[in-house]
Amino acid sequence: MCLSIPAKVISINDKIADVSLGGTIIQAGLHLIDDVKIGDYILMHTGYAIQKISEEDAKESLKLIREIIQVN
Repeated sequence: MCLSIPAKVISINDKIADVSLGGTIIQAGLHLIDDVKIGDYILMHTGYAIQKISEEDAKESLKLIREIIQVN
């Protein structure tokens, strides 16, 4: 099973993006997807953006992740 986490792109330098992941800024490789812009939301897995998603989908996914964490 794979887990990907939604993150918001805040800057891009070549094929590396700085993304906000719960307020923490980390880097994500953009080598696997095209046409990523600042402000886009991506699904991130093992340090790479694997898909662009809508802001609505990102927020819903983050809400579900928070609920899972609270249950455990």
